[in-house]
Amino acid sequence: MKTKKIYTAIVLAAGSGNRMKSEVPKQYLPLAGKPLIYYALKAFEESEVDDIVLVTAPSHEEYCKKEIIERYGLNKVKAIVAGGDERYLSVWSGIKAATNADYVLIHDGARPFIDNDLIARIMDMVALEGACTVGVPAKDTIRVVDSNNYGIHTPDRSTLWQVQTPQAFSYSVIAAAYEQVIAAGGCIPTDDAQVLELATGQKSKMIEGSYRNIKVTTPEDLLVANCYVNE
Repeated sequence: MKTKKIYTAIVLAAGSGNRMKSEVPKQYLPLAGKPLIYYALKAFEESEVDDIVLVTAPSHEEYCKKEIIERYGLNKVKAIVAGGDERYLSVWSGIKAATNADYVLIHDGARPFIDNDLIARIMDMVALEGACTVGVPAKDTIRVVDSNNYGIHTPDRSTLWQVQTPQAFSYSVIAAAYEQVIAAGGCIPTDDAQVLELATGQKSKMIEGSYRNIKVTTPEDLLVANCYVNE
């Protein structure tokens, strides 16, 4: 009988990275001499999670296995699977490969500055809450605009958080939620907590992350990442 709860990190690296304006997919761009995706994988390798599922672009599995997993000795990566055309389909591929998990931590591989403290805190919280999201309070005033870009509403900034990853969930709950939302169709969710809310109405507990936990999406983000990694 299994007594220890199993935590699996699902690391997403299947995007094309068009906004990076590079012929090289952003997950493989060099950051201090190593591919960007290495840093997120290394953080989970050194954490208390039990194993890792890496979701790559189709046909990139063998490259990732040899040039990243084996090259850098990332022994916790138990599976490398192909993702889909949209983020939520890539998450679904990762979920289907993590069948031994009690909890999953879903992380964007383009966020290289996840650290062990945050991973430990979200692991503790998901065990208590069943659904947990990392974010930071919004610094700027947010303005809602209409289809013609006219401002129509300014929400209370004290209620607004910028969502980051990891987002962590009870495996059985998030797997059922994804299956339900995908079967229903008509929606392209961009956030895992959103999938849970659409399927079940369950809310996700927000814990504070770090303003350094940036997502490298544009060339400007890569400049900032190089500053962080070289500190």
